[in-house]
Amino acid sequence: MSLSPVRLARIVAVTLTALTISACGSDDKDSERYVERPVQEIYNEAVGALRNEEYTRAAERFDDVERQHPYSVWAVKASLMAAFSHYQAASYEEAVLALDRFIQLHPGNSDIAYAYYLRALCFYEQISDVVRDQLNTEKALAALQEVVRRFPETNYARDARLKIDLTRDHLAGKEMDIGRYYLTRGHYLAAVRRFRRVVDIYETTTHIPEALHRLTEAYLALGLKTEATKAAAVLGHNYPGSDWYSDSYALVGGGSLPKPDKRGFLTRAFDWVF
Repeated sequence: MSLSPVRLARIVAVTLTALTISACGSDDKDSERYVERPVQEIYNEAVGALRNEEYTRAAERFDDVERQHPYSVWAVKASLMAAFSHYQAASYEEAVLALDRFIQLHPGNSDIAYAYYLRALCFYEQISDVVRDQLNTEKALAALQEVVRRFPETNYARDARLKIDLTRDHLAGKEMDIGRYYLTRGHYLAAVRRFRRVVDIYETTTHIPEALHRLTEAYLALGLKTEATKAAAVLGHNYPGSDWYSDSYALVGGGSLPKPDKRGFLTRAFDWVF
């Protein structure tokens, strides 16, 4: 059904009126939302939201402090607190962005060590199972090492060192998972490379005994009896009471296993491999 010009004009007029009212209402809401308020009032509201575990709201209010009062003494602290609120909300990407900005703008701030530490935690708490991609694990390791390098005498560095050990153990676990995959599918040379990475790069982790045993298995599968025997010897020299050594000892036929020289730990004991 066609509309008469008069009726069409009425519809257009009503629509324009509704849009005008809507726009006015939107302007009113925006002006109400962004009205400048005393800095202490906004900051206290943000702290209250943080205490109530309303982390997203807290981050928004801390951002309001910096936006409305960028040159106040509260603004710098609020920018760090906004990052902390994002971290508490598990909004790690937003937290890292806020922390990167804080570090760039305020490198001499008294809380700069904490900013670096919090940034490292954002990556650390995203570490996933070893069967998944380990990009965040690698970022966590780099960020934790930066905390130790920049602020070695702080409590943040002491905690970072502990987390570095756990992070390295996790990365070694990923290498072991890939190595086992290759080993079970008969890709023995690829498996050797993965297990050697564990021994060479992650020599202080909990995965070393198994890595040495898996190397013994892989070398035997490749027909490299001498290398297998030496891998078992390194295992026996460093972990004589390990069940992995018992298994490796049985694989190579027992007897008198050669001992590595006295020059040092695992990496130097493996000079003879490839």
